[in-house]
Formats: sequence, C-alpha cells, structure tokens
Amino acid sequence: MDAPPEPSWWLETYVEAARDLEMGQAYHPRAASVGAYEGPLWRFVEERVGEAYRRGLSVLEAGNGWYSGAYLLETMPTVIYILMRHGDDPEEAIVRAVNDTKDNDTIAAIVGAAVGALYGQDRIPARWIADLAGRTTDRDDGRVFELLQAARTRW
Repeated sequence: MDAPPEPSWWLETYVEAARDLEMGQAYHPRAASVGAYEGPLWRFVEERVGEAYRRGLSVLEAGNGWYSGAYLLETMPTVIYILMRHGDDPEEAIVRAVNDTKDNDTIAAIVGAAVGALYGQDRIPARWIADLAGRTTDRDDGRVFELLQAARTRW
C-alpha cells in the first residue's frame, strides 16, 4: 500500500476473511464481565471492536472490556482494535500492544508482524533495532540478518 489503510479496513478485512474460515465454530467468553455471547469469532470482533471504535475507547479500555488475554475471543479483538486505532503509527501500535494488554507478548507479536508487513523495517524505530544481536540460536549473532538479506535477494 502507498498509504496506511483506513481504520475500518482492518475490521472489514478481518471479518470478511474470518467469516469464510470459521466453519461454524461457536465461542464463549471466559470473563464474566464480557457478558453473554455465543457464536463465531468474526461476529464477536465485528460487534465488539466496532462498538469500541465508535465509542472512541483507548486500547486499555477496550481490552479491559473483552479481556485482552490469551484466548481467541480476547486476542483477536484486541489486535484488530489496536490496528484500527494505531495502524498508521507502527511504534504506537506496538507500544499499545505491549503496555495496554494482558497477553502482551502474543498481541504485540501479531501487531508487530502486521505493521512490519505493511510498512517494512524502515518504519520500525531504529533504536529498537540498533543493538539486536540477530540470533536464531545462542551462538549465531547476525544470522537472522543474513537470512533476511538472502530472502530479499531471492524474492
């Protein structure tokens, strides 16, 4: 893309793809505070994330509303919401994922992958990358950077 997608693109694209993949699976929230729900993940995301966005909730407020933990009905709404709110600013998106969610390692990894794929390494803050060892194991400093360069060269 030449420019960041509109916030609604994240929600609409996710819902469209997930609707075709879910195969009738019904989910139930783990947290009682979420309220009653039984149905597919895509519909939960469409309803809850859409409402949170219309209300202008912060990532923390929205995530607390459906509980941003390590369960599909918690992780995916949070990821999509962060991308809707901050998908135009990769640093802020990742910071919100790390600081404002309960399952922050998983959510930040997914958000980071999405904004990384959209913008590339150039939009990731240099100070975050500068001192990385680039390891794939405990004895191969720089190997990941060699692999990335080989992939760029090949594709």
